[in-house]
Amino acid sequence: MTIYRERRPPETEPLAVVQTNKLVVTTSEKKTLEGNIEDFFVLKGNFDYVSFKGGESDRYVVCWFDDKVERFHPSGKAIGRCNISPGMQFKVDERGKRTYNTTFKAEFGKLE
Repeated sequence: MTIYRERRPPETEPLAVVQTNKLVVTTSEKKTLEGNIEDFFVLKGNFDYVSFKGGESDRYVVCWFDDKVERFHPSGKAIGRCNISPGMQFKVDERGKRTYNTTFKAEFGKLE
């Protein structure tokens, strides 16, 4: 997954690139998109920014490739205007590597 801060004009450098074991995106009864990102770790960038004072109020664009789509077909997915939960949890292994779990909500987001 690649996570960008939502800006005009759009940023070209991602806030973070993460490897995740599980991503679930659902549409709630209120027509908002809700996501659950489980067991992920940062490959590049500073994902901790989302839990800092400036990052809590920021909006994000979350992008990923859908593994269930056949090869050579467009499989990129993106949701804009996401709020990532500031209360994300992480655990640290014996090597000091952090593995995170968090959720996000896109009130005006669109699954593209």
